Amino acid sequence: MEYSKMKVLIIEDDAGLNRGISFALNQEGYETMSARTLREGCQLFGQKKPGAVILDLNLPDGDGMEFCRKVRALPGAEAGTVIVMLTARDLETDEIMGLTSGADDYITKPFSVSVLKLRLLNILNRKEIINGGSDQRLVSGEVALDVKRFRAFLGGQELELGKTEFRLLQYLMEHKNQVLLKEQILQRIWDGDYVEENTLSVNISRLRKKLGRDHIRTVPGIGYLWEEHV
Repeated sequence: MEYSKMKVLIIEDDAGLNRGISFALNQEGYETMSARTLREGCQLFGQKKPGAVILDLNLPDGDGMEFCRKVRALPGAEAGTVIVMLTARDLETDEIMGLTSGADDYITKPFSVSVLKLRLLNILNRKEIINGGSDQRLVSGEVALDVKRFRAFLGGQELELGKTEFRLLQYLMEHKNQVLLKEQILQRIWDGDYVEENTLSVNISRLRKKLGRDHIRTVPGIGYLWEEHV
């Protein structure tokens, strides 16, 4: 699934933070809508039916936990809306209450918007695994593979990969945080056929450029390692 078209409702009374989150998610292609009170948030939720909600707990006219409980009590697909809670409360008991009220994740202020984006993406990927079957999808940080359809995504945006690049990426992700020998990779991807000495390194280089981040680490004289970034 491509998440970049998903509607995200931001319920946060701090105007600057609300705008900052909205801007960051818009840059990723999400469609955002903003509310600064619980009442506004409830109205927008009913009208727009967002796929995800970024929810502050301390709102001027109520507690975000109650909103979360009401969403989880709804019938049908709306009950499965992704909810990420934001709060200045940093006690363990508050976190437990937030999660038990139905939140998918709980982030304590201050926080990095980049971390928020990645956590939202990870939640969406996990839910996709549950709904679509873990044998059809591989997820590692911001990278996701739809194995059945041979489609790869980075941060929700589809990547253009050749068949060999896809198979190589899949093999590395299936063995994340494990060192794979060059011989192992050649045997698996090229089925033991003769290939030029630099074929593997060329394909690794292409993947690195397309991923835009060094997930693939070279282990000198041995092989390669897929590092999961969370």
